[in-house]
Amino acid sequence: MMFFRFSTSSSFSSFSIFPKHHIFLPFKSYTTSFLAQIMPCKLIFRQLFEKESSTYTYLLADSLHPDKPALLIDPVDRTVDRDLALVKELGLKLIYAINTHVHADHVTGSGLIKTKVSGVKSIISKSSNARADLFVEPGDKIYIGDIYLEVRATPGHTLGCITYVTGDGVNQPQPRMAFTGDALLIRGCGRTDFQGGSSDKLYDSVHSQIFTLPKDTLLYPAHDYKGFTVSTVGEEMLYNPRLSKDKETFKNIMQNLNLPYPKMIDIAVPSNMVCGLQETKSDL
Repeated sequence: MMFFRFSTSSSFSSFSIFPKHHIFLPFKSYTTSFLAQIMPCKLIFRQLFEKESSTYTYLLADSLHPDKPALLIDPVDRTVDRDLALVKELGLKLIYAINTHVHADHVTGSGLIKTKVSGVKSIISKSSNARADLFVEPGDKIYIGDIYLEVRATPGHTLGCITYVTGDGVNQPQPRMAFTGDALLIRGCGRTDFQGGSSDKLYDSVHSQIFTLPKDTLLYPAHDYKGFTVSTVGEEMLYNPRLSKDKETFKNIMQNLNLPYPKMIDIAVPSNMVCGLQETKSDL
């Protein structure tokens, strides 16, 4: 298991926000939900949209850390300048550009970001076999200040799909948040007919790695085509027209989608296998 942490000489204790003479009950007397209510919200979160591919990019940062370290999930090459402008406006320090998988419908902005902002590291799953600075596996944690994302393997749409889940603890965002890529969409899921996809694996991934999270966990997908922005685990368990069914019904649905060949796949996949930059002399 690996931890990717942005470190400086400064750190915060879990209770540093309380007055010096505040009297605490024993720690075990507090529940996580109660502590989440009295702890200040330190997560900066923005959901950004790229209209050509209907892709969501997510910006997360730790506002209480002196350097305000930040990361971008699933950046798109077309909107890199917009995203970096927002990072600058908010006074953040971008340290990671991470992807949920090798996308087939757009070119990732990770490589382009690295040419514009020094020190940014690109991250993708080891099982994707793509190029990046850092490779993550199930159970790894990616830190931005004191906030972290847990890595969960959710293959099925592609072999290398992963879901990033915010941490479980009193100093982590509550309710939890899961960035599901194309594995789980709002009232849908990613297709399973290319890039090593498997409807059998996707069903197991979602049910074992996402549907086991608390029901109030907020779900943020990589795409939406109907104007939705967020769902919850509880909602998708009840209302997802594919993944709320039994496995055999789900597999039958996926086998009969008859979807067209992705129009960007021949450009996007080769580019995304090398961090979004097919021709570069600098290290990615």
